[in-house]
Order: sequence, then structure tokens, then C-alpha cells
Amino acid sequence: MRTTAEILSVIDTYKEGYVFTYVELGFEPEKTNAVIIALNRLVKEGKLRKLSKGRYYKPQKSVFGELKPDSFEVVKDLLQKDKIVIGYLTGFSVFNSLFLTTQVSNTLQIGCNNEKKAITRGMYKIRFIKQANRITEDNITLLQILDCIRFIKDIPDTNQNQSCIRFIAIIKELTPGRLDKLKNLVLKYNASTRALTGAIIDLIENDSGTQIIFESLNPVTTYDFSISAQTLPTKDKWRIR
Repeated sequence: MRTTAEILSVIDTYKEGYVFTYVELGFEPEKTNAVIIALNRLVKEGKLRKLSKGRYYKPQKSVFGELKPDSFEVVKDLLQKDKIVIGYLTGFSVFNSLFLTTQVSNTLQIGCNNEKKAITRGMYKIRFIKQANRITEDNITLLQILDCIRFIKDIPDTNQNQSCIRFIAIIKELTPGRLDKLKNLVLKYNASTRALTGAIIDLIENDSGTQIIFESLNPVTTYDFSISAQTLPTKDKWRIR
């Protein structure tokens, strides 16, 4: 019982929804089995929830019922290693936060520099998307924008016209310095992403500063998007059909 009491005193300092492992509790290695048994007992008693093997969290209550941990908590160990950024939430994981859709997916996508196989944690399926650019704290937001443009056809409960309008609004809010960084980052994306991003920036900047993006494209290739000329008047220049 002492181990349980000690565990409770530690997790009382954690916020609701915080995901932790038994290692974080700070007990001596020889107490590992006792700690795991005590944690599983607390799960049965409803004081803790088990996310996946070896991962637990304090349940968070709301007027709508019990809440799941947020996406970051579910995958935080996959985003940093020794305080160095190695990945970032993207795709399905940020469509909602960028107001591209109201739907929330149980699939979490992580951008990273290496190929990795999908894994499952509790109710969440975690997929990895290879990112050609170096990942830093400073460029994560820009990479998320470009990833969402790349996956415009996969955004649920909307259409490409509506998504394009939202992308125009998002990119308009970038400072000149951040926009220049976006232009450099997009050069390592696939051709259709470069074309659509270039057309959006051209619309915002009135055909300024996108020549390097335009020249990176094959001059005879066309790109299929269901976006109207009314939404994106620059589409013909970028051979968007």
C-alpha cells in the first residue's frame, strides 16, 4: 500500500490528461514490478487511465464527460529526444487546429526525417510522414501549413475550393520573413504542392518572389485540383487544371 500512496503523491502533481510512464515516477529499479502492479490497480479503481502499454494518464472531466489526452500528450516522446526536436504533429492531426475541418481523427500523423512504420497507441493510429526539410522549433508551423497543402485532397468534410480559401487566409497572415522561409521550405516538396503553394503566394504578392518555385516545375506538367479560377485566379500560370 505504501507504493500506491507514494505513486498517488507523485501523480497528484501532474495535470489532468498528462501522459506518463512508470519510469518518470522516479522509483528505484527494484520497485518496478510493484509500481506497475500499483498503477494497474489504480486503473481498475478509475483513478488512472491506461493509454497503451506502459503509458498512463489522469482522466480529465468536463461537462461533456471524460476527455482523452490531447494529441501532443499521446505522442510527445516521438516529437523530442534529449530535448531535441525530431518530429512534429501534422496532417490529420492539425487539419482541425488550422480550421480546415471540424472533424477530429483518431489517426495522428507525425512529420519526421526518417522512414518509420505506423504504430498504435490505445485508440490512436500513429503514422509517420517523411519530411525532407530539417525540422526545427522555428519552422514547424510552416511545415504544417505546407503538409496540409500537400494533403488538400484528404481534408475531410470540406472541398478543395474551401480549403484553398483558408490557405490563402493563413499565408496572408505570415510576416514577410516567414513567407520567405515558406518559399524556401516548399522547394523540397513534391511538384503539385510547389505549384499550388506558388499560385497562392502569387495571388497574395501579385506575382512577386516565386520565380524560383516556378522554375523548379516541369514546364509541360499540369496539376489537377478542383479549385476554381474565381478562388485562385493565378491557377492557369501554374498549370493547375
